[in-house]
Amino acid sequence: MTVSQFIDKYALTFAMLIGVVGFPVFRHLTPLLPPMIGLMLFFTFCKVNPLDLRLHGWHWAVLTAQMVLTVGVYYGVVALCRQFGAGADDTAIISQGLMVCLIMPTATAAPIIAGKLGGSIQNLTSFTLLSNAATAIIVPVFFPLVHPDGQMGFLTEMWLILRRVAPLMLLPFIAAWLLRIGYDAHQRHKGSDKRFVLARTWAQIPFYLWAGTLIILMGDITYTLLHAEYSWWALVVLFAGSLIACLAQYCLGHWIGRHLPAPSKGKEYQDVVINPAAVPTTMAGVSSITAGQAFGQKNTTLGIWMCQAFLNPLSAIGPAAYIIWQNAVNSAQLYNAANYKTNK
Repeated sequence: MTVSQFIDKYALTFAMLIGVVGFPVFRHLTPLLPPMIGLMLFFTFCKVNPLDLRLHGWHWAVLTAQMVLTVGVYYGVVALCRQFGAGADDTAIISQGLMVCLIMPTATAAPIIAGKLGGSIQNLTSFTLLSNAATAIIVPVFFPLVHPDGQMGFLTEMWLILRRVAPLMLLPFIAAWLLRIGYDAHQRHKGSDKRFVLARTWAQIPFYLWAGTLIILMGDITYTLLHAEYSWWALVVLFAGSLIACLAQYCLGHWIGRHLPAPSKGKEYQDVVINPAAVPTTMAGVSSITAGQAFGQKNTTLGIWMCQAFLNPLSAIGPAAYIIWQNAVNSAQLYNAANYKTNK
């Protein structure tokens, strides 16, 4: 097994373990998360030609399913908690925590994993932008109904969410686009036909940055679990419920993508570097992988922040547990993709 194959198989698993073991150190590094995510996105968007970004049928189907499940699961869990005699605090923590596991937008790092699995970076980037924009609009409307004690108005909540999401999403995208436009214009001025393509030596950097952010997040989560006061019953339900939510969203996303495939995956860059043997031969296969990551891989950093800013702070245990499950799923997928590549 080569070093590259070993990293593809085990990087996320080791990142989680390192974060848990070294939490006294890594929990202090959370201020590094925004610039790390921004840099990770910049390199990811450098692989994408903005002119190739399109919205397809599965984009709208996944977004609709996400919002319907969010509302249905929240009120369903509230009803179940009351049926079983749970206290008001436990009911709020469990229902809000599981609701956030669904309403969280697609992770800014999702195109990285999708690209390594053979999905479409272009199509998933389009959905990531759509998902974060929809979340910024829907959360200020829904959260006051979920947690009516909040003192912030609609515009204030929307602004706080947009202020958290917009710099991470838009600035790296604009920077990558300007770099591409400037490079291509310079080549045309020289009379050359060369066009911007991210160098092979830089293609894997977003994946390593994602592993680094995972170490920091796991360190922060471990510290919270060891020092916060909460009901063990609520903790068990949140961990089990977030696992069910994670698996359900990945599976439903795969199903939607397979039945509503995009007509094309866009002009892909660096396919050979990403994982050529894992790239499906049909658009149904490509869309299945892409939609699965779009629905299942969540922006848990944003989800944890939303819980702490607008809901019961202990409900953040839900998206915190989701980090473990989604990265376990991603690790298994990367392991299988690496095995497939090796066997080819």
